[in-house]
Amino acid sequence: MPGDPHRSDRRPRLVVFTRVYPNAVQPNLGLFVRERMRRVAGHLDLVVVAPAPWFPFQGLLGRLSPHSRPPLPPRSEQQDGITVYHPRFFCVPGVLKWTDGFFLALGSLRLLRRLRREFRFDLIDAHFVYPDGVAARWLARWLRRPYTITLRGSLTRFAGSALHRRQINRALSAAARVFSVADSLRQDAIAWGQAPGHVQVVGNGADLARFRPEDRAAARQRLGLPQEGRFLVSVGGLTERKGFHRVIATLPELLHTQPDLHLVIAGGATPEGNNEAELREQVRTLGLEARVWFLGQVAPDDLRFVYSAGDVFVLATRFEGWANVFLEASACGLPIVTTRVGGNAEVVNSDQVGIVVPYGDHDALRGALKEALERDWDRKAILAHARENAWETRIPQLVAAFEQIVAPDRAAAPGAARSG
Repeated sequence: MPGDPHRSDRRPRLVVFTRVYPNAVQPNLGLFVRERMRRVAGHLDLVVVAPAPWFPFQGLLGRLSPHSRPPLPPRSEQQDGITVYHPRFFCVPGVLKWTDGFFLALGSLRLLRRLRREFRFDLIDAHFVYPDGVAARWLARWLRRPYTITLRGSLTRFAGSALHRRQINRALSAAARVFSVADSLRQDAIAWGQAPGHVQVVGNGADLARFRPEDRAAARQRLGLPQEGRFLVSVGGLTERKGFHRVIATLPELLHTQPDLHLVIAGGATPEGNNEAELREQVRTLGLEARVWFLGQVAPDDLRFVYSAGDVFVLATRFEGWANVFLEASACGLPIVTTRVGGNAEVVNSDQVGIVVPYGDHDALRGALKEALERDWDRKAILAHARENAWETRIPQLVAAFEQIVAPDRAAAPGAARSG
C-alpha cells in the first residue's frame, strides 16, 4: 500500500464492510454501495470486505432451490482498482437469523486482523444495520477501531423482534457516526432512541456519466421492443417488495384509455427472492402476454437504454431507503410514479419530477399512472433534478465526516470504539 502507515498526515484508511456488493457471481448485487464507495476511494484509501454466506450443505441446497443461495464468489477480486475480499461466514438458510451478526463478525475476524497489520485501517464502514452493522460492532471491539453504519432499507421491519432490536440498538449507539441515505430512516433511528446529532443524512446520488437520455426509437430497437406505443418502465429485483404485481394489476383498466400501453420490467432473481414465475402467471391470467416485457437482468451500463425506451418510470414498492433507480430514471428524462414509503418522497420531491401515491392504494396508483402518461412533462426540469442530486454533491460530505471521525484517533494511538 502506498504511503508511510505510521504518518499521522496520511489519508484515512477505511474497510468498507457489507454483504451487499457486486461480485463475479452476482454482478448487480449492491451496485448502490459500490457507486458510493468507489467515489470515496478517490479521496480516501479503502478496501472492501464483502462476506459471503456459507452452509455445509450449500451445494445440495442450491440443487433443490436454485435461487436460494448463489455459488460462492472468489476469495478476492479487483473492481475499479479496489481490492474486494469475500470471506465466508456460517449462515443457516432461513432460521436462527438473530445469530447472523455474530457469525458474520466471526467469519471476517481473521481477514480483518490481517488488514489491521498490513493495511493499517483507521475505520470500519458498515452498510445496512443488520447484520452488517451488528457485526461491525463486534469487530470494532475485538480490533479496537471505530466504526460507522450507513442505514439503508428499513429499520421498522425489525421492530417486532426483541433479539434483533437489542443488537441493533447497541450497534447504533456504539458507532462513531450513523449515516442515513434518507431523512425518513434518520427519523426512524431517532424514534428508536438515537440522538439527533448522532445520525447524519448523506443521500445516494445520480451517476450522470452512466445515465443519460438516449434516442427512444434506437433504445426500443436495441431492446427488441415495438417502436409504437406508450411504455411504463420498472427496474429492480423480482421480489414481492418491489411491487411489480401491483403495476401489472392496473394494466387492464389503463388499457381502456391507453390502448397502446406496454410495461417493461428489467430485473432478475436476488438473495431476497424471485417471484418471476408468479408475475408471469399473473400476466397470463390477465391476458397481458403481448403487453408485459420481461427483460431479465440488465447490465448497469445498459440500463440507460431501458429508461430511455420508456415514457414513465414506475415502482410500486413496499419499502425503500433511498432507491437509486429514481435518480437514474430522472437522469434519463423520465417522470416517476411511486409509493409514499421510506425515502421515496425525498427523492421524488416535486410534482415536476413525478407523482407519489399511498402504498397499497390500487386506485391511486392507477390514477397516477394515467395522469403521468397524459401529462406534458418538462423534461428539462427532470434532468435538472438529476443534476442537483449528482454524486459530486454527496461525496464531499461523506469524506469530511470520515476525516473528522478518524482525526482524533490518528493524533494519538488508535482508540477503542465505544463499547455500547
